[in-house]
Amino acid sequence: MLDQYKFDPSKRLKDYNSLELIDDAKDLLKKERKSLAKLQDVMYAHDKYGVLMGIQGMDTCGKDSLVREMFKKVNVNGVKVHSFKVPNELELEHDYLWRHYLALPRRGTINVFNRTHYENVLVTRVHPEYIMNERIPEINSVEDITDDFYYTRMKQINQFEKFLVDNGTIVLKFFLNLSKDEQKNRLLRRLNKPDKNWKFSAGDLKERKLWDKYQFCYEDMMKRTSTDHAPWYVIPADDKDSARYLVTKITNTVLSAYDFEYPTLSQKELDNLDSYRKELNEG
Repeated sequence: MLDQYKFDPSKRLKDYNSLELIDDAKDLLKKERKSLAKLQDVMYAHDKYGVLMGIQGMDTCGKDSLVREMFKKVNVNGVKVHSFKVPNELELEHDYLWRHYLALPRRGTINVFNRTHYENVLVTRVHPEYIMNERIPEINSVEDITDDFYYTRMKQINQFEKFLVDNGTIVLKFFLNLSKDEQKNRLLRRLNKPDKNWKFSAGDLKERKLWDKYQFCYEDMMKRTSTDHAPWYVIPADDKDSARYLVTKITNTVLSAYDFEYPTLSQKELDNLDSYRKELNEG
């Protein structure tokens, strides 16, 4: 299963949406949720690894609902979700990775980046004028922001992720690959359902007109940042149930390869268990 969805630089993103839907995805997800909850519990007790899960995708790709459905059974203290919006004034006083460092997982927990540090080579590449807010030395105008600028950032991000992996963070990166036709359908549903109107933004239409540019930036970014230690997985996202199952299944498959185990009691502690039971029963 892993190899089928792991990013292949010889493919186009649209090729991944040709994969078949998953039969009984809802029922399969229920089983995987239980497995994920167990894995996180053992990982917490093991206390050597944390998990950084990054989720990227075009507007309406289903990031929020995927997180909601995927982690239903996980201890609420074992997972945290960070959604990165436009950098605020404090964040702009630091380098572009600073706010992401602050949100990294502690050992034993799973931290989800709903939109990730890759926004710094995606949205800003489509809209290079955003870079000017960062006040970077030697960048005096948009004309100074070349492709090499973004390639350097991608190398920095690779180094950042390698550092995390070397120090006990498991990095999982998922791109929810939505088709343009399905995005149109989902935007129309937001317009046609009164209880969904609040989710619609006119800005979504503006960004939709830049679809091809975003697709190019995503493909180029994944070619340069899908590594052995932190590969990208491209998940067909036109069917939400299938996408939720696939991300959970891949996560469980990766985590199951680690040597998580509950701590072993010393012989002295084991010998004392009977006396502890006796003391409690007599109390």
